[in-house]
Amino acid sequence: MASKALRPEFDAEALEWRREDAAVPYAQALAAMEERNVAVHAGAAAEQIWLLEHPPVYTAGTSADPAELIDPRFDVVKTGRGGRYTYHGPGQRVAYLMLNLAERGKDVRCFVHAIEGWVIATLADFGVEAWAAQGRVGIWCEDIDGREAKIGAIGVRVRRWVTMHGVSVNLDPDLSHFGGIIPCGINEFGVTSLARLGKPVSAAQWDEALMARAPGFFETLENTGRSACGG
Repeated sequence: MASKALRPEFDAEALEWRREDAAVPYAQALAAMEERNVAVHAGAAAEQIWLLEHPPVYTAGTSADPAELIDPRFDVVKTGRGGRYTYHGPGQRVAYLMLNLAERGKDVRCFVHAIEGWVIATLADFGVEAWAAQGRVGIWCEDIDGREAKIGAIGVRVRRWVTMHGVSVNLDPDLSHFGGIIPCGINEFGVTSLARLGKPVSAAQWDEALMARAPGFFETLENTGRSACGG
């Protein structure tokens, strides 16, 4: 498996960035996240942000409703993250975050808010106006038909105040693969991608842009409990 360790200039000693060029099976990534969670909590490893994609898979969060699994054409993996069913596959970039919230105010709501802002700011760098919708976790934008559609999904788990899972953004996946589920339990809205919006973005371009916007993400986390987190 091709893997690259990336270290941005900010807080370089305290955070490890990892990027995969080859698709990582979901179960393998889940095991690695759980191992890293234990190590970060124990102080035996640095915090990590892991950028990757998966072979086609449906994942079930803790609130998954079996009625929302319409066509299990791919493997279905139960996971401890929050949320319902979601799809991962080629052309969708995932960022897994193993961060210690014990040092950042222990505010899960702020953590999710910070992820939303991070992705929204990165999408803006590619000319896509996106937003967070009240009552609907995820990242939303206007699709080519003028309707609101999801372009990014968020699902997190916090164990021992160390985070796991994170956010996925649709660069250029096969959108028909989402048809096997009701994504995140919301069937009145569709899904879209940067490619569908006429914004071709490679995985490497997305990774670099996301990394460049990371200082703002961490600044939001450091402001836990203040207005930056809606508190």
